[in-house]
Amino acid sequence: MSSANVSLIPIIRPFCVPDERDVVALWARCGLVRPWNDPQKDIARKLAIAPDLFLVAVVDGQLVGTVMAGYEGHRGWVNYLAVELVHRRRGIGRLLMAEAERLLRAVGCPKVNLQVRAENAEVVAFYRRLDYVVDDVLSLGKRFVEDGRQSEISDVNVMPS
Repeated sequence: MSSANVSLIPIIRPFCVPDERDVVALWARCGLVRPWNDPQKDIARKLAIAPDLFLVAVVDGQLVGTVMAGYEGHRGWVNYLAVELVHRRRGIGRLLMAEAERLLRAVGCPKVNLQVRAENAEVVAFYRRLDYVVDDVLSLGKRFVEDGRQSEISDVNVMPS
């Protein structure tokens, strides 16, 4: 590998508090921010529970990807997989998922679940390439906390899921 390509090798590491601004901005650019999920509160909640399962990808000093995983003793979950548009199709999402899966396996997780908006065919195809299959289940949810929308992300084009 030439020295010109060395700086393009992604480093996958745990999230650090100074990453927060870049992570929230990435999530907004990737369309992951929704009015009912305050990203700063989601980060704070994750840091309180298994922060080692919150990963970022860095290329040449720039944060370009994230994945947030969790395990509650029955199933693992993956949320907030995001890769900067200009860095997509370079294997960064695959690396983030591989490391999240490795960490979940290491704590004894037997299966991992994730949710994808039904209209997001590109993302569904990505996960299928990683051997994920569509489970014959209906996803239900119940909100306990209304996060509301933060002023920092008010210019984000938000679509309901």
